[in-house]
Amino acid sequence: MAIIRINEFHAADGSAVALKEFLGSIIAQIEGAPGCRGCELLVDPADATRLAIIETWDDVAAHQAAASRVPREQYAAFQTLIVEPPHSRYYSRVS
Repeated sequence: MAIIRINEFHAADGSAVALKEFLGSIIAQIEGAPGCRGCELLVDPADATRLAIIETWDDVAAHQAAASRVPREQYAAFQTLIVEPPHSRYYSRVS
């Protein structure tokens, strides 16, 4: 059964565009990872500082292995673009 990972982000003041560009750039890395079934970037139409990534994986282990594909120096730059740590959680489809 596939696992869904939902990641929510809140951009710092003046960083919404930069955060969107950063997240868009890592989607290609995510989608190329073994076990990734799909990935999309979403923005809240009422608040452009709120973004989300929805990922579908074969299993949790595949997602965790893929996290190593993003270079650590990219994470450091990412931290300056957000107000708070991302909120992330795994889900399973009900039906």
